[in-house]
Amino acid sequence: MKMLVTGATGKLGTKVVEALLKTVPADQIAVSVRNPEKAGAWKERGIEVRQGDFDRPETLDSAFAGIDRLLIISADGDNETRIRQHTDAVAAAKRANVGFIAYTSLANASESRMFLAPPHRATEEAIVKSGIPYSFLRNNWYLENEASSIQGVLAGAPWVTSAGSGKVGWALRQDYAEAAAAVLAGTGHENTVYELSGKLLTQEEIAAAVGAALGKEVAVQHVDDDAYAGIMKGAGVPDFLIPFLVGIQSGIRKGGLEVESGDFEKLLGRPAAPVNEALKAMVEELKNQ
Repeated sequence: MKMLVTGATGKLGTKVVEALLKTVPADQIAVSVRNPEKAGAWKERGIEVRQGDFDRPETLDSAFAGIDRLLIISADGDNETRIRQHTDAVAAAKRANVGFIAYTSLANASESRMFLAPPHRATEEAIVKSGIPYSFLRNNWYLENEASSIQGVLAGAPWVTSAGSGKVGWALRQDYAEAAAAVLAGTGHENTVYELSGKLLTQEEIAAAVGAALGKEVAVQHVDDDAYAGIMKGAGVPDFLIPFLVGIQSGIRKGGLEVESGDFEKLLGRPAAPVNEALKAMVEELKNQ
């Protein structure tokens, strides 16, 4: 049995491989990375490092050769680029006769109207169409994505949001990684969809949890999308990132991440780590940076 993780030098991929190593012999694990030189640490631990570039689909044929179980970690980029990259990867998996694909998707991807959803929906559709048994890991939202907001609070700013009363199922990247490893290395996950969500919280609730971790009250400043964009610009956020951040806030406001599920418990035997506990560790780490 040989399993492969794409994007294995990224933030999520690194944690997935570490989680796999707890239960799977290193010689059964391979990684596919754009730059093999950056994966030297995996090679030293007995993991096979393969060169695979989503922008050069011809490299994926050799990257996926002989692989039984594949985890495709969604790539970064604009929607059009991601759709092309992901569908090329699925086509390469089909050519390589891969036996199973797990894919890191987005909450409620098949129905979601969030601007981030189209690449995930297209990838899920391509995988289903390929006929390869699959598992869709619909990740809600990484708690680590709020690091910049927490840094702002540390500097004395309020918790600024245009997400209104929308709720989010925040969870740590570690939990999403362990869930992915459990599916890739486990059995009985063929043709499944897992909505991986922590406890649903509002912006007031997440701000209160940040305040508890800091030992102080955190004010929440509700604004509209235009004001949010202006505040982000004033905070030094690069112009190209601002529409992305505003789109996330808008999607949350419209209920795009309001997906409640017990699937973490199904895969891990426990719920996602409580946000209060996770934030305490995050705050300490940010303070030391």
